[in-house]
Amino acid sequence: MSHPHRYSEFEIAAIYRAMRERRDMRHFRPDPVDPDVLARLLEAAHLAPSVGLMQPWRFIRITDPGRRRAIHALAQRERGRTAEALGERGQEFMRLKVEGILECGELLVAALMDGREKHIFGRRTLPEMDLASVACAIQNLWLAARAEGLGMGWVSLFDPEALARLLAIPVGGKPVAILCLGHVDAFYPRPMLEQEGWKQGRPWREFLFENTWHETTVLPVMENHDDV
Repeated sequence: MSHPHRYSEFEIAAIYRAMRERRDMRHFRPDPVDPDVLARLLEAAHLAPSVGLMQPWRFIRITDPGRRRAIHALAQRERGRTAEALGERGQEFMRLKVEGILECGELLVAALMDGREKHIFGRRTLPEMDLASVACAIQNLWLAARAEGLGMGWVSLFDPEALARLLAIPVGGKPVAILCLGHVDAFYPRPMLEQEGWKQGRPWREFLFENTWHETTVLPVMENHDDV
């Protein structure tokens, strides 16, 4: 018996496909992104849920080449500091390509709004829910980009205070992601960190408990939408 609110098999398969094939991209072509497509992607981001409907996300589109280069310099500085912090894996880390700031067709910075302390609904005991809301907006943007055939990469290698100064973000606001968006030659068949041998992802069943922490649960095998 079909559910009256269920999408068609074709639509369901497309949604799951976007989730499976979404990748954190680091290799881009410099071709510009169509403005109409960019508008659709930003609208998709704005459709994300947010705690108390506060819509805490702010997106800054970087169109000035000098500012783009300055953002890249911040990422490179943090890249070196991260390598130092990684110790014996530092050199291995430096061999990884971790961003496409200079190559991507569009560069966005996602930030938290200022004045967030005024929003109490849903945040009284969990103030970090505003960050969770921004993450939902970024995920919407990511999945919509994949459906449009565009790649996106989330860069977190930067000093938030330095980036805030560079972009004139008001006191109380905070940048949380540099987003590289654009055309790619191909999507990675697997997450790039798996391909490079940095780390292997674990299956979702290892992260599911029932009733209490570490109490295992049993669920049926998922329906496969690959061939729909």
